[in-house]
Amino acid sequence: MSSPGASSSPLSSLAPKRKTKKKHFVQQKVQVFRGSEPVVSVLMWGVNHSINDLSQVPVPVMLLPDDFKASTKIKVSNHLFNKENLPGQFKFKDYCPQVFRNLRERFGIEDQDYQVSLARSPPVKDEEGQCEGLLLTSFDHTLVIKEISSEEVEEMHNILSEYHQHIVTCHGSTLLPQFLAMYRITVESEDTYLLVMRNMFSHRLHVHRKYDLKGSLVSREASCKEKVKEVPTYKDTDFRNNMQKVYVSNEEKASIMEKLNRDIEFLVRMRIMDYSLLLGIHDVERAERETEEEMDSSYEDEDEDEDGLALAPLSVSPEGIAGCMNSLKPISPGEFDPYVDVYAIQSAEGAPQREVYFMGLIDVLTQYDTKKKAAHAAKAVKHGTGVEISTVYPEQYAKRFGEFITKIFA
Repeated sequence: MSSPGASSSPLSSLAPKRKTKKKHFVQQKVQVFRGSEPVVSVLMWGVNHSINDLSQVPVPVMLLPDDFKASTKIKVSNHLFNKENLPGQFKFKDYCPQVFRNLRERFGIEDQDYQVSLARSPPVKDEEGQCEGLLLTSFDHTLVIKEISSEEVEEMHNILSEYHQHIVTCHGSTLLPQFLAMYRITVESEDTYLLVMRNMFSHRLHVHRKYDLKGSLVSREASCKEKVKEVPTYKDTDFRNNMQKVYVSNEEKASIMEKLNRDIEFLVRMRIMDYSLLLGIHDVERAERETEEEMDSSYEDEDEDEDGLALAPLSVSPEGIAGCMNSLKPISPGEFDPYVDVYAIQSAEGAPQREVYFMGLIDVLTQYDTKKKAAHAAKAVKHGTGVEISTVYPEQYAKRFGEFITKIFA
């Protein structure tokens, strides 16, 4: 049996200045269950391996420019000891590990919890998702793993230093995606790039309605195919036609808009556009009704049990990022832990509906490049320059977007 060879660039300035070094495998902290697909299996293996390796490297006093270019690479051949779970050959690349470790810390996520969330049980596919490629949610629903293009990997590298500085400046208080790691997985000579982010929606409160808002009404309506989904992703025109509003207190609105304006300024500086506000709505009264119906149904099932033995309800294992709150007493409908559900906002007292809102910025890796300029010119020819279209210059996009979001509040 041949053992895995590993080559890596320095994790930090404290690591030896060598291109290759022997890997000293440490005892795994968690038992790793494998995913059904090779890419998912390698992701779980790689996360487990890279976090274990990182735990052996001292945290640098400060990040250096080289940390924003660094990566670690692991190449595995003839990995026979668990061939039934992993492909015979694969490569795993962890981009900027020290930077993302620092970001996870600033977002209040312990590395061991992150490791458990991704490596304890396989992430699940988001069948309702709209994105092309792979979209996964960690088994505890706290993390989202999104497949991105090689161009988006390059764009992430372009903005990572400024993004990190932005997070430092705002003390992690942001509506931007919380970027936690970026990986490349190679199986059978095919590269898959994955970006790990905190889930903007709750790991325990069901989202009953959701909107993707860009601040434009041109071609911004959910398709017929989308509308038949269990939880469709509606758009700007639907938001207006449904007379939807967000009912939060004046203090909450001021806080949200302060974060949003600060984040938009950052996106304009980075020449980024085409981003959206993702809005999820949890209907508390509907959730209460659904809970009562489930309880009634479970009582009926107990009565019908032939042996007269009631089955104990399944409990959630207090592990992963959500573990701290799952191990506490049950939370009533509409309640959430602000340390885990960081994008959640309660509706104001006296609002027409009791709701919880989840609000965050998504799709922030589209820079205004030649392709966008061409698309803007084409749309201007088709619709006229005065018409609201989504492909506009970053400054115009930000202004229109900010004005639209201000109006979503009651």
